[in-house]
Amino acid sequence: MEIDSTDGLTKSEEVSLTAIILAGGKSSRMGQDKALMQINGIPLLQKVYEVAASCSQRVLVVTPWQERYQQLLPHTCNFVQEMHISEEFNDIQNHGPLVGFAQALATVETEWVLLLACDLPNLDVQTLKAWANKLTQTEDHFIAALVKHDKGWEPLCGFYRQLCLPHLNEFINQGGRSFQKWLAQNPVAVLPDSVPEIFFNCNTLEDVRKINATKFENK
Repeated sequence: MEIDSTDGLTKSEEVSLTAIILAGGKSSRMGQDKALMQINGIPLLQKVYEVAASCSQRVLVVTPWQERYQQLLPHTCNFVQEMHISEEFNDIQNHGPLVGFAQALATVETEWVLLLACDLPNLDVQTLKAWANKLTQTEDHFIAALVKHDKGWEPLCGFYRQLCLPHLNEFINQGGRSFQKWLAQNPVAVLPDSVPEIFFNCNTLEDVRKINATKFENK
């Protein structure tokens, strides 16, 4: 199923959302914490938080390092402490984003969540809101609504139903760590890929340099 455009949707049909931001990665390619990298003078995590807060009623930041980030974000931000899940994965950073997502999803009370990585400098509030406004029209059996490309889903900028948690936990408990493999086992609604540049993520210092240069040129 591909979700249609948002034409004709009324304000009353807007969905209640919680946003989850994943900020637990090692930033190994960056060489330093990517969440703290500055885009036009603003830390990347702060930029993503501001977008998430514009689109949702509550924002959760999932990280092992709350003390590192709490001064960047408003007191209204809710942190979820990423925890180890087994002796086999005793390093939190080896869990991968799927586990952090599941730990945060367990605290969510809304039907839908907006999941975002902390390294997305080109997020567009209007695009995210337009997608969110169509969630009320998504059939009940779909566990997520995501953009899909030739290489697979875009799992870290999209929407998930809270009710997917039991199946997600089962997948994780069986050793699963891949969003793509988990999503392949479930029905997912396809969002229109209207603004592909919003999926660009900053993994290296060169990525940061390019983004800052582009935004400077576009001023």
